[in-house]
Amino acid sequence: MSPHRFTAPTWSLFRMVVGLLFLCHGLASVFGVLGGNRGSGQAIEPGTWPSWYAGVIQLVCGALVLAGLATRPAAVLASGSMAYAYFVVHQPQALMPIQNGGVTSALYAWAFLMIAVAGAGPWSLDALIARRRDVPATAADARDLQTSRP
Repeated sequence: MSPHRFTAPTWSLFRMVVGLLFLCHGLASVFGVLGGNRGSGQAIEPGTWPSWYAGVIQLVCGALVLAGLATRPAAVLASGSMAYAYFVVHQPQALMPIQNGGVTSALYAWAFLMIAVAGAGPWSLDALIARRRDVPATAADARDLQTSRP
């Protein structure tokens, strides 16, 4: 059994979990569900800058990354929004993420950057669409599809 056999499916699962968790942040912020924004039980007032817009980005990009649809652009937007959150909201309070409360933002920024670079993986709508067209989305996705087949 090759140790690389599980790489592509595990990558897809990683992408799905990160997308789902980000989606949950968006649901809490925009709709006040799952405990609401920061556990308040309340949604953010629509149009409030930047919190409500961040919530919409979390909702939309989280759903797209979870499904693996338009994964790379959604992950780039999500990564950028989390980098913005880190540098504008958290970093001015202290240098290190553990000191300034920015660990989650920093982890999401890097996770989404990795997803944007590596792509959605074989278990995604992007891969399904590419297979239906019989053309891999990218050379990296072609390798993922090759390694995920029995």
